[in-house]
Amino acid sequence: MIQFDLPKEQSSILKVIGIGGGGSNAVNHMHSQNIDGVNFIICNTDAQAITTSKVPNKIQLGPHLTQGLGAGANPEIGYTIAQWLDAGFSTNFNYYSYSAEYNGGVRQRSFNYGAGVFVRAFPIRNVFLQVLPEYNRINTNLKDAYSGQAVTYRYEAPSLLLGIGYASRDIGRSSFYTVLMFDAGNNENSPYIGYLGSKQPILRTGFNFYLRPRRK
Repeated sequence: MIQFDLPKEQSSILKVIGIGGGGSNAVNHMHSQNIDGVNFIICNTDAQAITTSKVPNKIQLGPHLTQGLGAGANPEIGYTIAQWLDAGFSTNFNYYSYSAEYNGGVRQRSFNYGAGVFVRAFPIRNVFLQVLPEYNRINTNLKDAYSGQAVTYRYEAPSLLLGIGYASRDIGRSSFYTVLMFDAGNNENSPYIGYLGSKQPILRTGFNFYLRPRRK
């Protein structure tokens, strides 16, 4: 639980808390309107969005868990074309929700999913360059806890993810990989582009399981 100190000189005060990318963007906009008598607070895992925001009260969520990079689930299936080249199909699933109690009286539920085809080229052993065009669908539902009114936003966004990674690559045997990417596109609805167009680092890691093990 997060504790806040209320100003002693005021009998009551309104606090508006924005959680995550969408909530933080909304609070950033309200703060820019110079509304009096309101304390604005943003909470985010994205360290860059926290830094660039002009809202004075900031809380970085899970800095030791995500290192400010965010998290996701990304099952993949691919094929080793050559000693230096892999290609495959990647999926992307993310869901998060915030209760009205900690989100300014608004319950928020968001889900985005997408997919794309990736290519990994290994210029040197174990180090690869990756290109992943990806297309995401984002659904966000907001419900006011007091009035019961709800609104749902649905939008789509293409992304072009470019990055570099490392893999303990041994063709025919299971191995692990990790890759750091950025969205080279500029679509404002992209789940990888934060407040003021900041490029959020995308860190993905996992294991490769070969469907046809190497013969002994």
